[in-house]
Amino acid sequence: MMVWINQKSCELQQGCTLKEAIELAQITPPFAAAVNAQFVPKTLYHQTLLNDNDKIELIVPITGG
Repeated sequence: MMVWINQKSCELQQGCTLKEAIELAQITPPFAAAVNAQFVPKTLYHQTLLNDNDKIELIVPITGG
C-alpha cells in the first residue's frame, strides 16, 4: 500500500502499523505523530493500523528565540 510520510510517498506492506512506518522513516525522538491530521499518542503507535493513502506527519519540535 502507498502512504505519505511528511509529504513523501512510501510503499508499505498491508497491515503495517504507525510504529513500523516511524521506524522506516528513521526519525529520532522527540517528535509527535499524526495520521490524517489526527494526533496519535505514543502509546498507540504499535496498534494504529495504516491504510492506503494515509497521510502521516512526524513533527519535530523547534526551539529557539
